[in-house]
Order: sequence, then C-alpha cells, then structure tokens
Amino acid sequence: MLEFPLLLLFIIFIALVFDYTNGAHDTGNVIATVIATRALTAKQAVVMASLLNFSGAMVGNKVALTIGTGILNTSLIMNCRLLVLAALLGAIFWNALTWILGLPSSSSHALVGGLIGAGVAYGGWGALEYASIFWQVIMPIFISPLAGCIVGYLATLGLAWASVKAKPKPANRAFRRLQILSSSVMAFSHGMNDAQKTMGLITLALFIFGKIPTIAVPLWVKIICATVMLLGTVTGGWKIVKTMGSKFFHMEPLHGFAIQTASALIIEGATHFGAPISTTHVISSAVLGSGSARNISAVRWGVARKMVTAWVLTLPAAALVGALMFWLLQFLAGFSR
Repeated sequence: MLEFPLLLLFIIFIALVFDYTNGAHDTGNVIATVIATRALTAKQAVVMASLLNFSGAMVGNKVALTIGTGILNTSLIMNCRLLVLAALLGAIFWNALTWILGLPSSSSHALVGGLIGAGVAYGGWGALEYASIFWQVIMPIFISPLAGCIVGYLATLGLAWASVKAKPKPANRAFRRLQILSSSVMAFSHGMNDAQKTMGLITLALFIFGKIPTIAVPLWVKIICATVMLLGTVTGGWKIVKTMGSKFFHMEPLHGFAIQTASALIIEGATHFGAPISTTHVISSAVLGSGSARNISAVRWGVARKMVTAWVLTLPAAALVGALMFWLLQFLAGFSR
C-alpha cells in the first residue's frame, strides 16, 4: 500500500475542493435553461445534472492528460512539490471571487492560468508547453465562444423555421420534452470535460511525488473526482443559474433546446480532442446566439459585456495569483525550516 506524505494528501484535498467549487460554480451552465423554460423543476434538474455529471466524469481521460502533460514540461517541474498546490490556490481564489460576484467565468481557464503562473514562477518561461497551450487552450478560448454563438443562432433559426406552422402549445410541450434529453447530454458532456481537469491535476501531483511512474489517471482518482463533482453540482451556483437563465433574454423551450444541443455538440467535440474548454464560455455564447436569432434587441448586452470582461481577465488573473501563491508558499516553506 502506498504511503502518501502529508503535503501530497493536502494537495489532493485542495484539488477536491476545486473540483467541488467547479461543480457548484458550473451547475448554472447545465441546468439554467431547463429551469428557465420550466421543462424541469429546480430539484429535478439538480438531481439529473448530478447523476449525469458523475457518469460523464467516469468516461475518457484525454482532457486529464492535457492538464497533466500539455501545460507544463514535466521533466522541468519534477522536483517542485509546491507547484500544483500554488496553481490550485490561484484557481480557487478566482473561482471564489467570481462565484461571490455571480459572474459565470471559466473554472477551466482559472485552473490553466494557475498552472501557467506557478510553472513560470518556478521554472521560468521555458517550463511551458507552448504548442499544446496554443492549440488546446488559447485557440479554444477564441473558437468555443464563437462556435457557441454561431451554432446557437443557427439551431434556433432552424428549429423556428421547422416549427413555424406548429401550434404554440403543442410545440412548447414537445420542446420541453426534448429539453430533458438535451440537458441530459449537456450534463454528461460537462462531467466528461470538467471533472477530468481535477483528475489531471491530482495525477500530475502523484507523478511529481513519485507515486506513479507515468501520467496515467488511476481508477480511484476518477471515482473520487466524479463523486466530489456530483456533490458540488447538488450544492449548485444559484446566482449563476439566475444569470444564465433569465438575465439575457426571456427564454422559451425552443431556445432552451437549441442552446443545450449546440453546447453539448461543441463540448463533446472538444473533449474528443482533449481540449479543456470552458463550458461557461460555450453555453453563455450559445445563449447570446439563440437570443440574437429571436431578436437582437431582446438580448441584455450589458450582462454579456460583464461576462466577456470576466473571460478576458480569467487566464492572466489566475496566472498572476498562481505565481504569487507559489512565491508565498516557497517563502513559508523556507521560513519554517
């Protein structure tokens, strides 16, 4: 049986705290539209999202491997046991701040930013895996919101055209039923992408501490991360649910189905390629695209501007905090000797 040093156990605990806040912070992404259109009650939506988040988290490992090997040069950071802890503290700080403010920012980019900042603070700019960061982090930052907006817009137009001759009440009833399916796929996709980020962090920590020979996600790490994500989802981020579900525009079942279908397609595609994209970015932009298809003046663009500000700030802000956390931890470690 492996014996884990106290510092490694503490890092795993903090990683699970991040996983929990990620589940709570991003619950709004999964269930806001299905609640806003009354396809499900809040309680039903939370139970559904929790179970499917757990199921999705148990599938695949490409995103986890990107976090573990695609951000930092593992050969350069092998001896730095404080790095993962500093990255996590930076990400948790940003998540907590945006959670308090009710801003649907990106937990994914907070995590990547924390890793980048802590990595540079320890090993300099040479510690970064530039090609992987560009293709699997930077490019998705730009592509995923654009794709969400375009696909949400086109899906809404297509569904509106297809149902133009349908009577309103039967059409709304049908789209509410379809929303249950689309929100289920969305919840499963969210678990596949988001929970794997914490798995990647814990796996990286295990590798740095010499507890595993290669960066491959152990089964027990998958199970515990999936369980904590489920608990975070149950808690829910109700401020963010309100932002996503009502502050952009008045949503009908057709829009909810279009938004969730567009978002699930994009997240599934990104997960297939191992890109740790932001589910917040995708569904928020799909909401804007769907609202624009209905009536561009109906969208509350002031809320959108606040969200864009949070998106732009997340990566550099979390990187700065990650670096500061690393220097602080390094100072405290030296001071305690």
